[in-house]
Amino acid sequence: MSSPVGENRPSEPRESGSTVTETHAEVQETGTELAAIELRGITKTFQAHGDAVAAVKGVDVTIGEGEFFSLLGPSGCGKTTTMRMIAGFDEPTDGEVFLHGKNVVGVPPNKRDVNMVFQSYALFPHMSVLENVAFGLRRKGVAKDEAARRAGEMLEIVDLEGREKRRPRELSGGQQQRVALARALVNRPRALLLDEPLGALDLKLRQAMQVELKRIQREVGITFVYVTHDQNEALTMSDRIAVMNDGLIEQLGSPREIYERPATKFVAGFIGTSNVLSGTVDRSGSGTATIEPGPGERIVVPREVAPGEEIELTVRPEKIDVRPDPPEGDGCAVRGTVTEVVYLGMFTNYSVRTSTGAEVVVFVQNVSSADDVATRGDSVWLSWEPRHSYVIGA
Repeated sequence: MSSPVGENRPSEPRESGSTVTETHAEVQETGTELAAIELRGITKTFQAHGDAVAAVKGVDVTIGEGEFFSLLGPSGCGKTTTMRMIAGFDEPTDGEVFLHGKNVVGVPPNKRDVNMVFQSYALFPHMSVLENVAFGLRRKGVAKDEAARRAGEMLEIVDLEGREKRRPRELSGGQQQRVALARALVNRPRALLLDEPLGALDLKLRQAMQVELKRIQREVGITFVYVTHDQNEALTMSDRIAVMNDGLIEQLGSPREIYERPATKFVAGFIGTSNVLSGTVDRSGSGTATIEPGPGERIVVPREVAPGEEIELTVRPEKIDVRPDPPEGDGCAVRGTVTEVVYLGMFTNYSVRTSTGAEVVVFVQNVSSADDVATRGDSVWLSWEPRHSYVIGA
């Protein structure tokens, strides 16, 4: 469902506990780029059975103009509540919401220059595709011919030209999703909010629509704020991702930063598959620290840590090699036993229990039709480059 959250420009900033934000003109004079959306210390508390439940616990974030920004996290982490506060469907218990430099706390949804697309498209079944897309324009008083022209242009952008006269029931799920997207974009909002809009699609169509959404966002140049619990969606489409957990942002960064350098154990486990290892540093120097779990074994991290300090580190499964003999050189080397082998087409998934009892997952790409590099019960060595050992919390 696409909903015209607002058509008009937000009102002027209001006084609060902090200084009133600069207006658009003031920002232009200083040469500072104006953020599309800025959240300052927003919290949201609900009453449930007489108890106060904090859904969002003081979130600060700035979203740039034209950015594809994702709020990612498990169910109940506060991501949808955060989006609803941007849209105006919920008001923050505390904190401020700025849209293009204007404080919009207290401004109703229909007065905010943003639109929202939900998982349920809620297209009008008795209207054609063109009429559905032009509906918001007609309500705003745009002339019929102009509304039809603009709706037709938007249908071209979402790759639905030639289907203007069809009814929603005559479209596939992915096509209906594009109609809902076109209906939200045709009003030319300054930001579009998307709450898990691909959740109702099957896997293959969802993957195709991820690429299409990114293309559409790049073509129209509008700020997209995307809520999802699907890590692959966020990694595929986003310029930046805010990983949320229990009402807080655990990490904010680019997809590569969050995947390669997770800030917390939660992020390491939630984004992709990750191996979390721990141990006591045995020696340190020359910019590295080494853990020696057993004879001939070593885990090297690319930072100095005092000997005797306990650390946790993460290594991604695709960074690890499986071999029958100890590796040469000064890289990481850990001994273990293969407990499971699963063939997954492009790669084979090996589960290995190390000499210390840790469970490690390894992805080995299937570059040929040769047999597996190891079978269940084999004693193997795991090796990887020290630069792939990332200390959690560093």
